Amino acid sequence: MLKRNLIANYLGQGWVALMSLAFIPLYIKYLGIESYGLIGLFAVLQAWLSLLDMGMTPTLGREMARFTGGTHTAQSIRDLLRSIEVVALGMAFFIAAGIWAASGWLASDWLRAESLSAETVAQAFTVMGVVAALRFVEGIYRSSIVGLQRQVLFNVVNSAMATLRGFGAVAILVWVSPTIGAFFIWQGIVSILTLFTLGWITYHALPTADQAGRFSLEALQGVGRFAGGMMGITFLSLLLIQVDKIVLSKLLNLSEYGYYMLASAVAGALYVMIYPIGQAWFPRLTELYARHDQPGLIATYHQGAQLVSVTMGSAAVVMMVFAEQILHLWTQDAELARRTALLVSLLALGNLLNGLMWIPCQAQLAHGWTGLTARINIIAVLVIVPAILWATPRYGAEGAAWVWICLNTGYVLIGVHFMYRKILQAEKWCWYKNDIIQPLGAAAITALIVHKLIPAGQSTAFAQLLTLAGASGTILMMAGMFAPSIRQKMRAQVSQWMRFGKLRGP
Repeated sequence: MLKRNLIANYLGQGWVALMSLAFIPLYIKYLGIESYGLIGLFAVLQAWLSLLDMGMTPTLGREMARFTGGTHTAQSIRDLLRSIEVVALGMAFFIAAGIWAASGWLASDWLRAESLSAETVAQAFTVMGVVAALRFVEGIYRSSIVGLQRQVLFNVVNSAMATLRGFGAVAILVWVSPTIGAFFIWQGIVSILTLFTLGWITYHALPTADQAGRFSLEALQGVGRFAGGMMGITFLSLLLIQVDKIVLSKLLNLSEYGYYMLASAVAGALYVMIYPIGQAWFPRLTELYARHDQPGLIATYHQGAQLVSVTMGSAAVVMMVFAEQILHLWTQDAELARRTALLVSLLALGNLLNGLMWIPCQAQLAHGWTGLTARINIIAVLVIVPAILWATPRYGAEGAAWVWICLNTGYVLIGVHFMYRKILQAEKWCWYKNDIIQPLGAAAITALIVHKLIPAGQSTAFAQLLTLAGASGTILMMAGMFAPSIRQKMRAQVSQWMRFGKLRGP
């Protein structure tokens, strides 16, 4: 099941990422860079609104995974789901109403728009609020389906909705109305359809119970401690990750902010390489911990950590070394590529360091341990947030990106040691050596060699694409060869293919 879910997650989330990134040049073309800045700000808004679920969404995913391990009954898990639904629907109403009430102030006093009128921006924020509320409730069912390990079906639905969202938005802009309001109205229509589809799948994936799920304070109190810890982690993580975007939205004009959000979107695509891993590994780690299978837990932990280094690490190295070429090939705009290449490289490095902590954090949550991450993030906020507030006005976007790199370097070199003192005590140096240094070192050395060997001045976009594809494949292969668990899987797969070929005969 783990392998099947991982493949489904990569295919599904890879397609979703493609739909998100592929149309950005068209959004900029039809809407302008200022309107794209609003689209980027909407992503920041969504991230912060996740705080309002008070840790319920990740908690529900964990409890669904524990249900598959035999911890819950059909009735208790349905009661928990219904209880969280009621709370989420109430919060969704306040989200929509709150953003509508603040839309005028955000448009006139916070953002610095030049070509868009304050009225247009305020209307866009109003529609944003409705879409954000719908997606807030969607999160309940997404987390439930993932926790139940029904990830193949989830990715089919998610990919279909992402396709409808992306192609439909472009169609609206081209043939109906090239306005930011029309863009967000379409997003709302797709979110309504997605919400009902995911809700139906969730309830049909659960076994029947004696009676329908009921709102239960007792059910909420039973997961309150974990949910509270997750809320604290979410708040601190968002503060650390999003503070640069919030500060820049105030200090930069909306056009410059649009360029920064473009670089953030490109570098953020790296998370596509690890979201599928975390989505598949967390329920599995939780299940193994619930069954007290420590050898299986350790093996699965290292396999996941190495997979992050190989996949995300290879992609990050390619993005850092070939940032301008990738941007030029994608946008066909030399000036746009030049202006964002350095930012993309810096943010890619920071995101890679952040991604290396993904599996250690999943292991902590599988153990039900939220306190360490919360304490580390509190210290990081006290140190890093003032640094961001100091660096951004002086050095602009690049200063904020360097602070992000320093933050995540501290996590990898300092913060993780406290985890290994309590859980997986004997696995720390194996994590550093086998899971990180070997695959990332191989990827970096290979990338530098390949970059030196690539001839300059390739004439066609197709030639550039082939070169980047070949370089990426080579770097990925070398990283995989230097990750012990991945190398073992690769050898087993090659042997299986060879045996299959011999059985088929000439």
